[in-house]
Amino acid sequence: MDHADHVALIRAAVEEAVERSGRRASDGLWADFGSGRGAFTLALADVLGSGGRIVSIDRDGGALRDQAREVAARFPAVDVRPVEADFTTDLGLDGLAGLVMANSLHFQADRERAARHVASMLAPGAPFILVEYDADRGNPWVPYPLSFLTWRTVAGRAGLTEPRLLGRVPSRFLGAIYSAVSERAPG
Repeated sequence: MDHADHVALIRAAVEEAVERSGRRASDGLWADFGSGRGAFTLALADVLGSGGRIVSIDRDGGALRDQAREVAARFPAVDVRPVEADFTTDLGLDGLAGLVMANSLHFQADRERAARHVASMLAPGAPFILVEYDADRGNPWVPYPLSFLTWRTVAGRAGLTEPRLLGRVPSRFLGAIYSAVSERAPG
């Protein structure tokens, strides 16, 4: 996958959320949970454009530093704040305009608990964009993948609306990667 693939997997949901809110992309804070070196942080920066604001969370400080250099070089008009932390802890974030969680939920044995925790940081109605391997059996590198069918169940239990499939791309690892969007349920 390349940058164009990453953008294609999230663009529709991000643009729809910005349009639905009636605000500009710069009016809300977005997050990338488990961002690693920032493939989807870069995609989110590309879609949000000038004035976009993103908090990028990962446990790997070196990856965050590499990511910050890349974002600054490619999207200097987007404000990306790196946070070195485990996204399953209290991050002090609340009322996020939206979030991307790409290839990070599959590292959590209790995916429902992790998804519920992350979703609690969203404003009601804000999008939760998941990018994951479309498989339910893992391997040492992807221990707990969740297919789109499984995500539909997990999302509901995590306080999210019914997921909508956004896209799907072939992958040499576990067959395919999909993206889906749900919203934080009101109340």
